[in-house]
Amino acid sequence: MSWIVTKYFITAGMVVLISELAKRSDKLGAMVAALPLVTILTLLWLYVENQPTSKIANHAWLTFWYVLPTLPMFLVFPWLIQRAGFWPALLGGILITAGCIGLLDLILRKTGMHLL
Repeated sequence: MSWIVTKYFITAGMVVLISELAKRSDKLGAMVAALPLVTILTLLWLYVENQPTSKIANHAWLTFWYVLPTLPMFLVFPWLIQRAGFWPALLGGILITAGCIGLLDLILRKTGMHLL
């Protein structure tokens, strides 16, 4: 149980750190947020918990494919927030991301890979 609590504190600490950095510097906060810190922590937790290397590698491989359809949200969100406000922009970003994931899944199915 203490291991899970430790994981929560470290992972949550990273989110708090990034939000605090973003308050002080847009560029620094964005740069640190763009780093795959959650993925790195996940890979670390999987390794420390003796998961098979095939599972760790598959997680990294799939993360790559899920990152791609999230990228349009980062282009649309700044535009939407200026015109519609925070909550509609956030919802729009989520919907765009979901749509892009679905579209990428349709494209990748032609190669035999399934994201969904």
